[in-house]
Amino acid sequence: MFLDTVSAFSSRLSLNVLRWHAVMPLMFLSLLSACSGIPTLQRNDDQAMLPETTKTTYSKSYKVKGKTYSPMHSALGYKAQGLASWYGAESGNFTANGDRFDPRGMTAAHKTLPIPSKVRVTNLRNGRSVDVVINDRGPFKANRLIDLSQGAAEQIGMRGLAEVTVEYLGS
Repeated sequence: MFLDTVSAFSSRLSLNVLRWHAVMPLMFLSLLSACSGIPTLQRNDDQAMLPETTKTTYSKSYKVKGKTYSPMHSALGYKAQGLASWYGAESGNFTANGDRFDPRGMTAAHKTLPIPSKVRVTNLRNGRSVDVVINDRGPFKANRLIDLSQGAAEQIGMRGLAEVTVEYLGS
């Protein structure tokens, strides 16, 4: 009788353990996604589906290498001249607005322009222009105004660094 009771208890315990092992990964994934900071999508009147963090995370002041940067709330009338660089090795990394970086895309990084912003970048050496979307922060090297994706840099005939104008077109 004792062995029958132990056997029945053991069978029920095995079933419960099996059920627990089946449910545990689902509970873990639910908890992980809730705590991971992965943005969920929400409907916004101005734009289609955007991460919930839009206009909050990357519009706040931030610090890099001991220097604090405060993104602009509005870039209306913005036009600047300076040194541009390009980047492409970061392929697959995430940009400040949560997109995967595409080196062939028409995107750029700027320290303080609102994200997203559309700007026209003109290479002053040859007069060629490209319209890009600011979706990342940078460049964080001295005297650099903007970092272009490799695709955008190629569009304006840029190799290495180039003197450019950056003009805000809208968001």
